[in-house]
Amino acid sequence: MKTTKKITLPEDKIPKQWYNILADMPNQPQPLLNPKTREPLKKEEMEQLFAKELVAQEFSKERFIDIPDEVRTLLKIYRPTPLVRASGLEKALDTPAKIYFKNESVSPVGSHKLNSAIPQAYYNKMQGITHLTTETGAGQWGSSMSIACEHFGLDLNVFMVKNSYHAKPYRKLVMRTYGGNVHASPSEVTEFGRNILATQPDCGGSLGIAISEAVEMATKTPNCRYVLGSVLNHVLLHQTIIGLEAEKQMEIAGDYPTKVIACFGGGSNFAGIAFPFLRHNITQGFKTEFIAAEPACCPKLSQGKMMYDFGDTAGTTPLIPMLSLGSDFQPEQIHAAGLRYHGGGQIVSQLVLDGYINSVAIPQDETFKAGILFARAEGIIPAPESTHAIAATIREALKAKEEGKEEVLLFNLSGHGLIDMAAYEKFL
Repeated sequence: MKTTKKITLPEDKIPKQWYNILADMPNQPQPLLNPKTREPLKKEEMEQLFAKELVAQEFSKERFIDIPDEVRTLLKIYRPTPLVRASGLEKALDTPAKIYFKNESVSPVGSHKLNSAIPQAYYNKMQGITHLTTETGAGQWGSSMSIACEHFGLDLNVFMVKNSYHAKPYRKLVMRTYGGNVHASPSEVTEFGRNILATQPDCGGSLGIAISEAVEMATKTPNCRYVLGSVLNHVLLHQTIIGLEAEKQMEIAGDYPTKVIACFGGGSNFAGIAFPFLRHNITQGFKTEFIAAEPACCPKLSQGKMMYDFGDTAGTTPLIPMLSLGSDFQPEQIHAAGLRYHGGGQIVSQLVLDGYINSVAIPQDETFKAGILFARAEGIIPAPESTHAIAATIREALKAKEEGKEEVLLFNLSGHGLIDMAAYEKFL
């Protein structure tokens, strides 16, 4: 492990606004559709499921949206997060490329997900909502919402993909410690869960199924709303605080990325690091390459079809225009549970079609090898999801070595893997 160069910012430099890429996209994505009428979704229809202010952000075309003072104060607990020059990894790879990573693992829950959980809990609290429901794959989003809801005094029910529920027992304990109620999905708690178990008693679950259960409970519980950890526009918006900080930190470092890389499940951490830099490609003609690293078993951006598809398995959510493998798709049970979502989301899918984003599908063995190399070089054990970004970065660094190019690579370390050691144990 080599000494690394950490670039920080003072608290007063935390962004005061989020960046909304919809304001700059040359081709706007097609609208969400009402699942019953198949007509463009209206704000008031979406407000039946989400907080009003979150719906307003979902539909907004404003370039910058103010971060509420109370939200910004809470973000200061762990933000700004460090930008790190990965000199240890550079040495291990013997590459001419400069490698930087944004370390989102320093948040209280160990991942980037808290960046959106805090504002989502805040806006629901301000509206007078008392109960929330959500789903979680690996557990980072459920943990984030649990601590955010505890702060704002909200009751939370989390539907956790059953395979992850059993494979990652400490994730559910983190959620319960923070005050969240956790259910293995499919569950006996909802009608949809019971119906699945009646025909597939050994079903290990999926994010699509967990979303269906959370949506059902939200619609049947008084004064309750649903919150989502990825995919939708307002979630990606909140995460842009990552890239906005990274812009300032790269400037301090005297570099600008030639390639920006992040793992991809539903798009939250990828959009967070990528969108603020991508706007310069769109508006100023910059040539930075953006690479979404997804699991080979769930390659929605690489192999999915552009379609209107449901965000959940039951078909209760709005129809989303996106690259998708199909809402009934149940991928292989890999350890990177947070990346096992079937669709690419409205904004990212459009940007892929327009040629602004590239994708790469990486096998699980390669990702864990990359994660172990990174841990030994940099001293941080990454989450299984984050190892996909590391693997893609290593590919690019070795390509730079082969071609003799001086690339500047920036990737997002979306979270640490200290609660994922069972996965590392199996690999080792």
